Amino acid sequence: MKMKRSLIFVIFIVVIQLSAFAQDSSTRWSLQRCIEYAVKNNISVKQADIQARLAQIDIERAKLAQYPNVGLSSNLGTQFGRSIDPTTNQYTNTQLLYQGLNLNTGVQIFNWGALQIDKNIAGFNAKAAALDVEKITNDISINIATYFLQVIAAKQQIEIADIQVTQTLAQFDVTKKRVDAGALPALSAAEIEAQLARDSTTYVSAQASYAQAVIQLKAAINLSMDKPFEVIIPFVDDIPLAPLADLEPTALYQLALNTQPAQKANLIRTKAAAESVKRAHTAFYPTFSAFGTLGTNFANSAQQIIGANVVGVKPTTNYVTVNNANYTVYQPDVQITSQKRNFGQMWSGWGTQLDQNFRQSIGIQVTVPIFNNGNAKLGYQRAKLNYKTTQTYTEQADLTLQQNIYQSHNNAITALRKFIASKKSVEASQKAYDYAVKRYDAGLSNTIDLITNQNNLLRAKLDRLNNQFDYIFRIKLLEFYKGQGITL
Repeated sequence: MKMKRSLIFVIFIVVIQLSAFAQDSSTRWSLQRCIEYAVKNNISVKQADIQARLAQIDIERAKLAQYPNVGLSSNLGTQFGRSIDPTTNQYTNTQLLYQGLNLNTGVQIFNWGALQIDKNIAGFNAKAAALDVEKITNDISINIATYFLQVIAAKQQIEIADIQVTQTLAQFDVTKKRVDAGALPALSAAEIEAQLARDSTTYVSAQASYAQAVIQLKAAINLSMDKPFEVIIPFVDDIPLAPLADLEPTALYQLALNTQPAQKANLIRTKAAAESVKRAHTAFYPTFSAFGTLGTNFANSAQQIIGANVVGVKPTTNYVTVNNANYTVYQPDVQITSQKRNFGQMWSGWGTQLDQNFRQSIGIQVTVPIFNNGNAKLGYQRAKLNYKTTQTYTEQADLTLQQNIYQSHNNAITALRKFIASKKSVEASQKAYDYAVKRYDAGLSNTIDLITNQNNLLRAKLDRLNNQFDYIFRIKLLEFYKGQGITL
């Protein structure tokens, strides 16, 4: 019994721990999770995805346009006055009710490859639309990475400010004791206390900056502000960075031309514009089509026989000669009873109607453009200009990409130099601060010198932090152009 209770207790503890871990995992956000959530909930991505789906529908429509079309039509009405009976094609003055059924089909036989060109254009546009989704996703990734790095930097600033407050507080305790012992004037404690207040303000400002950076990150990923949110902050020095020597701008540009979705989309749209020129040129040539029709008509003016009676015989104008004697030929006198076929009997007598009025046709149609107000010529000219416009836009986009890569590489070099210089500045400021503390403890310097060196160290650390994150972002941007994506 005791063992059973112990087992239940262990299971209870494990369940609680797993529940706490799941809840903790749901509130912890890595860069990859932020990017995935932002992409899933971004309006621009959703709109681009809809456009990509519409482009796929255009592909299907272009494929189906190569097949015959079939349509069934029916007309129902009444006519009166002098008109043509649709079942006899004779003029009549009788009012009648009629219905016609027609089955039509048609297919293009030869149109100089226009349908295949339409299919090619739709395929190119669909590929470009899919690349647009990828481009927006990449833009979002860079944007989210920027905000994510700002959160990490703000968090680091809190840690630096916290260390600064701790050091100043320790100095204040030591100074206060020496002031109480009469070794230092009361002014020294007041100056350290004022510095502690400034450091505390810096710490509070750092916390506010961190909170603001988190709000901006949540807004960027479209996450509700009331949801728990904790950023998984990697150790800054462990963030993988490609060597700057491996990110030479000329090689990056050649890679980016083949890997960046914007460049690939522009190239595909150029191909689509070239196909559009071919498509516009087909409007100058004849189109050959085949067609076929099946049809029938019904009208309630049609008569139907409902009975027949022999009422006697009647002479005819014919005669036969027997032994030189002429004899009159008689025929039966049959009285036939008929009536109009009503509309409700259309289907019961459909076989008769079909036999009497069923018609078929098949043929070839040739459409030759002779003069269409210049639409073919103007459309062809417009297609050529659109093609040149697409080429020009692609060249401009590639040139802008090249400029951005070279500028990013130059910015990375500058950021690296600043980072190296700031690390040396921190080392020098740290040494100066350590000496200032020793001199202050030995009574060889005043409080102002100590505070000055302490502030110099704080500014050096903050500068190094800012330069470090600037360098990380510049390298990550170059890695993005290389096609490695955004990772921390």
